[in-house]
This record gives sequence, structure tokens and C-alpha cells, in this order.
Amino acid sequence: MQDLDFYFALSSGRQLLDGLWVTLYLTFWSNIIGLTCGFFLALVGVSHVRPLRWLYTAYVEVFRCTPILLQIVWFFFCVPILFNVYWSGEFLGLLILGLNLTAFNAEAYRASIQGIPPAHHDAAIALGLGRRVTALHVILPQAARNAMPVLVTNAIGAFQQSALVALVGVADLMYQGKLLSTQTYRPIEAYTSVAIIYLVISVTFGQIAGFIERRNELYR
Repeated sequence: MQDLDFYFALSSGRQLLDGLWVTLYLTFWSNIIGLTCGFFLALVGVSHVRPLRWLYTAYVEVFRCTPILLQIVWFFFCVPILFNVYWSGEFLGLLILGLNLTAFNAEAYRASIQGIPPAHHDAAIALGLGRRVTALHVILPQAARNAMPVLVTNAIGAFQQSALVALVGVADLMYQGKLLSTQTYRPIEAYTSVAIIYLVISVTFGQIAGFIERRNELYR
């Protein structure tokens, strides 16, 4: 059995940090896309216009009911062939993660909007508030607060799922860990180091999600 030696992983910290930077970059911007586009997509989902709701359902079902690995591979290999568009691997990875996260966040927003008690609508009407004011100052703030724990959980999922872009050559943390493993012939130390980095960051964000959820419970 090979003796374990994690010193080389520490000495290769720069390589892993470069990969972590790419991972955090993909995670941050995919969450910006997911939070923003997911919100507007949720408004389509609660629309009274039936064709718009059909489009919403189609989009959400496609991205939620197919593996994200398949989505990554399809975009990387099929989009250039079908549309003669050639983007960098990082941009495509960012786009795919953002589109996937948009579907999940849209459902979180939609469920939160539709979960607001009808009594809140009635109270706003009784106070003489218009439909727009009610939506902006009564419904949406509550919906955003209620959706926050799910949105943070989805953000953690996006961070973890970003590792899949390594399969198509994006030099993220997972890719650098694989490269380090093949260069040193020490897969245990390399992949364990990568796993520890993912674990520490995921647990940190998980604690943030728990804190937000506890605060929401206090204000219910």
C-alpha cells in the first residue's frame, strides 16, 4: 500500500487555488443568472396567460428532468454544430449552470409567491392598495424572504455541480485535482484535498442557509 503524503498537495496549493477561482467564478455568475432570470421566469409561471405558463412549464421540465451532465455535454458538443457558435469552455459552463439554476430558482420563487396567504391580498385591498403596490410591497418581499433558504441551498448545489464542467476541459477545481492526480500518481491525496475544499465551502454556505431559515422562522 502506498504511504499517504499530503505535503505535495500543500506544495501544489497554487494549482488548486487557480482551479478554485474558476469554480467560484462559475458559481458566482451562474447564481447571478439563476437569481435574476429565475425571478422573472417565476412571474411568467404565475401569469394568467396560459401560453406563457406553458412556456414556463416546458423550460422548467426540460432543465429539471434531464441530468445536468447531459445538459453540459449537449451544449458543449451540439450548440457549435447546430448554430455554428464557438464560445470558450468557461462561458459555456457558466451559461449551462445559469440556465439550469434558473429553472430551480424559478420554482422556488413561484412556490413562495403562490404560498402567500390570500388574507394578505385581502388586507391590501381593504387598505386601498393598488395591484402594483400590493405586488411590490406586500407579496414579493414576503415571497423573496420565504424563498431564501431554498435559493441558498440551490446555490450550494450549483457550486457542487460546477465540478461536472471538468469533464469537458474547463480548468476548475475538479479538473486541477484530476491533473494533479495524474501528474503525481497520488489520487488519494489529490482527490481528498479537493473533497476537503468542496466540503468546507459547502458546509459554510449550509450554515448560512440554516441561519437565514432560523431568522425567517422568527419573523413568521
